[in-house]
Amino acid sequence: MLIQNYGVTYHDKSKSTSGYTLYSRNFSDQIWLINMDGDVVHEWKTTGGSTHFHYLRSNGNLFVCERLDEGPKIVSGKSGRMREYDWDGHVVWEHVDDHQHHDARRLENGNTVYIAWHLLTSAEAKMVKGGLPGTELDDNIYGEVIREVDGGGTVIWEYVNNGPEFLNKYSINPLASRNEYGHANTISPLDNGDYLVSYRVFDLMVIIDRQTGNLKWEYQNHQLGGQHDCQVIDNGNILVFANGDKVPGGGPNFSQVWEIDPESKEIVWRYFAKKNPLTFWSPHISGCQRLASGNTLICEGGQGCIFEITPEGEVVWEYINPFFGSHPSMPGSEINWVFRAKRYSADSPEIQNRI
Repeated sequence: MLIQNYGVTYHDKSKSTSGYTLYSRNFSDQIWLINMDGDVVHEWKTTGGSTHFHYLRSNGNLFVCERLDEGPKIVSGKSGRMREYDWDGHVVWEHVDDHQHHDARRLENGNTVYIAWHLLTSAEAKMVKGGLPGTELDDNIYGEVIREVDGGGTVIWEYVNNGPEFLNKYSINPLASRNEYGHANTISPLDNGDYLVSYRVFDLMVIIDRQTGNLKWEYQNHQLGGQHDCQVIDNGNILVFANGDKVPGGGPNFSQVWEIDPESKEIVWRYFAKKNPLTFWSPHISGCQRLASGNTLICEGGQGCIFEITPEGEVVWEYINPFFGSHPSMPGSEINWVFRAKRYSADSPEIQNRI
């Protein structure tokens, strides 16, 4: 398929949600803020490594995870340097942990919570079930730790997934690598201080009780297919990008976005492309955001496509990332992959009076 149009390819102004969209290409050193016409209205250039996860804080500063060469030699999601840049691109805060990957959030109390790799002991590694045999990393398996540090970088809280509540219960997807036990890709702080976490290779989302360190909610569904970007939305439900990768049972793979009632664990709303479901498909990365209008912004990361839909599933805005570059897992080619994207209204604290 030859895609001939990039930038904004469709826009129904009467139904879309006006604002500015923040995104970056995987392995780029730039983050772009675009308007509804696809024009870049502001950008940041990272100085500590290529970008991965990022978002705007309420003070207008950019929080970003940047890639370090040090640390475990796992390509997917590798970061290690967490930084906050002001609107003009000056570094105002930094924390380095060369085991950090995928996701991190600055908290309102000045702390920072993030996902990091944690090397399993040989005894723990022997308990790991599932995955493709022989795909360990130098005979090692890395588990996950959710780590919280204060403003000075001192660790004040941790949760490690090497206990019996994981090892005795959850197996790696049989088609996934055994170098990671969990492949956590989202850490979403909740209003009560707990943490919602996504574990991709388990098709699992959990809520960790911040006070007790116990799992207080678990949801596993192999039809998620290695999900990304789980979050609690205003009605208390959980929105998540269901990638649909390596789903058991055969059949064609395609992506969806689900809204799940955490009490009943029922899927109460979902989006997929009804005209040929295979036209909406990203086996990795990707994300979603419920907008104030009730519409949903979707990042189809593997296609570099960001689009907005109504609750009925009508596409009302579409943008295809025009910026391409190299990626270590795709030698000899260029990609326009987008890990996540986020829309901010013009009167939001993040944007107000800055553009």
